[in-house]
Amino acid sequence: MSYVPEELRYTLEHAWVRADEHGILTVGVSDFAQNALNDVVFAQLPNVGANVAAGESVCLLESVKSASDVYAPVAGEIIAINTELALSPELINQEPYGAGWLFQIRPHQADDVNNLLDAAAYQSSI
Repeated sequence: MSYVPEELRYTLEHAWVRADEHGILTVGVSDFAQNALNDVVFAQLPNVGANVAAGESVCLLESVKSASDVYAPVAGEIIAINTELALSPELINQEPYGAGWLFQIRPHQADDVNNLLDAAAYQSSI
């Protein structure tokens, strides 16, 4: 059974989203996704400053098993990436909800995060 933190929002494509007090969203992949990928060996992250559409492929994660796209949960501007993943992509497997985060996005519409799944809805989707 995958761990699904209650306080986060989720996408059907297995990304999690954490909003801070300024409305900035930190995005990563769920425990379910990192388990399915197995050992992540490379993360191709988006460019800081890029404007992305909701549902647009913004990252590529490569594992020993496969490669998988990560999609923007909302439309917005990429404002930060997790540079630690360049040297330690295994953080995605070790701490998917912590040090293994992928990028931060400033949404164009602050309330778009409310359209994402809550933990119960995500749990029932997996």
